[in-house]
Amino acid sequence: MNRRTLIVAAVGLPLLSVHAQVNDLGDAINKAGRQRMLSQRMGKAWLALVHKTESAAAQGVLDKSMALFDRQLVELKAYAPSNDIRDTYVKLEGAWSDYKTALVGVTPGKPGAAAVLQADARVLALAHQGTEQYEAASGRPVGKLVNVAGRQRMLSQRMAKFYFAATLPVDASTAATEIGKARTEFLSAMDLLRKAPEATDRIRDELKLADGQWFFFDQALQRMQSAGASPKPLSDVFVTSENLLSVMDRVTGLFAAIKT
Repeated sequence: MNRRTLIVAAVGLPLLSVHAQVNDLGDAINKAGRQRMLSQRMGKAWLALVHKTESAAAQGVLDKSMALFDRQLVELKAYAPSNDIRDTYVKLEGAWSDYKTALVGVTPGKPGAAAVLQADARVLALAHQGTEQYEAASGRPVGKLVNVAGRQRMLSQRMAKFYFAATLPVDASTAATEIGKARTEFLSAMDLLRKAPEATDRIRDELKLADGQWFFFDQALQRMQSAGASPKPLSDVFVTSENLLSVMDRVTGLFAAIKT
């Protein structure tokens, strides 16, 4: 697969695995977790536009992610099986309104970057709270695995987002710390997913593919100090983060489909 194909594939995901309503609590955990990922993916795409990195792909990712976040927010709020969960999504609506304003209220540029990072953090916190609540409501061991696999999607985008922030630079020391923390969490969770007794042969095959994508993504991240904000490393981080996201989205969906 050549690099152009990788970019085209990246723009289309993960919408291919999304359906129009919440089917059950496993699906709810998946979608709630996807909202966490989207909070970070939108920030990544916005910062890529600031850098003028993969601009067409980044704009497509931003537009599609915003539309998907809107749609899933409505679905998750409507499906909420308790007042506590519904209240979380009411709060998330307000945080999302502020984040959306930061994303589209001004042309992407360094002066607006701090506001975007602050707004995405609030959205992420509430989206995570909703995911945890849906996992608790499911009461099934596999619900934890859906949550963990789904969080891997978020971490892939969070590392890429902070790479773009660090190389802008916006609060570079914090960004570097957050990348290191997310990297440790990602590797630990991959080990947990591989060893899970609920993991099917198909899931383990996908996790092997994710390991391969992680290698390329991690190599791109580790060039941050030496490469700075030069075009190729920035492009590599954008593309490889999308490819890793694609695989982990499939893994999450496979765990969510387990009926035990």
